[in-house]
Amino acid sequence: MQVFGSHDENTRAQLAQVAQRARKVALMADGHVGYVMPIGGVAAYENAVSVVGVGFDIACGNAAIRTDATLDDLGPTPARARQRLGQLADRIAETVSFGIGRKNQADDAPMDHPLFGDPAWQAVPPRHRQTLHTKARQQLGTVGSGNHYVDLFADETGTLWVGVHFGSRGFGHTVATNFLALGQGKSWGERAPEAEVLLSLDRPAGQDYWELMNLAGRYAYAGREWVARKVVSLLGAREVELVHNHHNFAWRERHEAGPDRGAQGSHTGLSRPEGVRRRLDGRRCGDRAGHGLHFPGDPGAPACRTVLDGPRRRAGHVPDSGGGKAQPPHRPGDLARAGDARDDARLDSPEGSDPERRRAGRESAGVPPAA
Repeated sequence: MQVFGSHDENTRAQLAQVAQRARKVALMADGHVGYVMPIGGVAAYENAVSVVGVGFDIACGNAAIRTDATLDDLGPTPARARQRLGQLADRIAETVSFGIGRKNQADDAPMDHPLFGDPAWQAVPPRHRQTLHTKARQQLGTVGSGNHYVDLFADETGTLWVGVHFGSRGFGHTVATNFLALGQGKSWGERAPEAEVLLSLDRPAGQDYWELMNLAGRYAYAGREWVARKVVSLLGAREVELVHNHHNFAWRERHEAGPDRGAQGSHTGLSRPEGVRRRLDGRRCGDRAGHGLHFPGDPGAPACRTVLDGPRRRAGHVPDSGGGKAQPPHRPGDLARAGDARDDARLDSPEGSDPERRRAGRESAGVPPAA
């Protein structure tokens, strides 16, 4: 086990339980107790995937859009800016659906997105397929509840960013819940306890889950992009750059092993790094180059102000940049890993599964290496 930082006994015990079935595990610096895998945990398995390790909100993550608008565009005085932000908050609350089980009621809701014709839907049992398909259509572009949000940021140059955080909504939860049941010998639709279930990627159930997990990933990306772009339009601005970063996912990677590096094996890597990636005081902002997301207070992170936090009004708020617990995520080079996908690589593409190609892509984009 590789453990970064200090953790309570329950978190370390949970990681030790995961380590009994994984090839390798690690715990990030501010991990804490999760369902089965600790939040902030990373695990690599031999040709298998852990349903509860990926999590219930598959591909939950962040999207951020750098706009061509600035703080000055909000108004010539603080009072005018606060008034404009209040109006914008009301329009966001009226246009974007927040809450559990909500439907996207917008006239331009992405009901006909190409992902609804994806062959992966065939992995859902026929008698349940249409119900899940309808739920997914209705919820695409909704935010949900809990720590999911829509924010408006100003970076150190005064440029405005729109940021969102949510995942695959009821679609991803349904996939996770039912494969958790299937992995425990139950039927689709039956309830099952939260326990680690490893699905072999050589067996039909594992292959079906893998296809639907990737579909849920594309679904989450489509939803975040729709919401972020909708808020940009409500702001009256134009999109300059889009960045993505998500967790609750797994990738297949092939690694060499042995002193002569002659033996090879196929591994899946997954993580639940919400602990590392969660908001400090509720806020994130884009880095100077626009190639990633930072915590306020991180080494090298730019100054950041949240000027609007979800439907609430928070004009000119400066988040606490004191130490906090979050640290930049450590990613051991020999561990299959997840949680750092960008919008320039499809979730199921070679760029998303091959660490060397991912590294080359980051270098070409000017993204600094992980600590």
